[in-house]
Amino acid sequence: MAEKRQLEFFLLRYVPDAVKGEFVNFGLVAVGNGSGGPELVGVRFTKDWGRLLCLDPQADVEVLERLQVELEREVGAAVDLAGLFRRMQDSFSGVIQVSAVMPVLTAETVAKEIENVARMFLETAKLRRVREPAGRQKILETMREEFDKAGVLRFLSAVPVEPYTKVGDPFEFDFGYRVGGEMKLFHAVSMKASVDAAVMLAARYPKIAPEMARVTGTTAMLTAVVEAELDRSRSEAGFALQMMEESGIRVASAGEMARIAEMARVELGV
Repeated sequence: MAEKRQLEFFLLRYVPDAVKGEFVNFGLVAVGNGSGGPELVGVRFTKDWGRLLCLDPQADVEVLERLQVELEREVGAAVDLAGLFRRMQDSFSGVIQVSAVMPVLTAETVAKEIENVARMFLETAKLRRVREPAGRQKILETMREEFDKAGVLRFLSAVPVEPYTKVGDPFEFDFGYRVGGEMKLFHAVSMKASVDAAVMLAARYPKIAPEMARVTGTTAMLTAVVEAELDRSRSEAGFALQMMEESGIRVASAGEMARIAEMARVELGV
């Protein structure tokens, strides 16, 4: 009989509203006993973000996917669980919460047991209707599609702002490329449900752009891409749009992405 191994599982939960307390399990962390103490032995995230986006259409799935990559780098290493979870919760302002420990005594391999637990807590019922992307994810999807159609997607990359702000700053512009003395930046900004992201971008960009120019020797040119169907007559939307424009940010709608992508193709000489 195979020797049984003690594992501990923790679920990662997305909790967009602490008052309501509604959550979706999106990740799973497995911990075992290593020679130096607790050791991260496995990480598994959901393969279907539909349930999470149903709960919060404005959720930034790409940021959560980057968290998965960061955790996977720690697999096989001794880990300070309390410190790890505390940093995770602080970095996401409490939106991510960790479940109570679930101890498991198993004779299966670690990978097999992770699959078993993930199947119970992370997988989505197959008959559920797939929700269309919404908010920022919908804009991002449009941007990717148009850049890809123009044949330039592979020449673009996300542009982290950490080199121009402070160590640990997680924000990054969605797409960027350098042409001549300019750094062309593009960022999806949903304003349908809330203008907070637009206002925050307008407040931060005037501090980022000069430092980027000093470090890279280029002039930053940022385009914020908003919903094509945005009601610009709403007072809060008008306020946010004006803030971005006054901060030197060009605003375009998702409906203009084909033209923007074609311009990128010409500038990159593709």
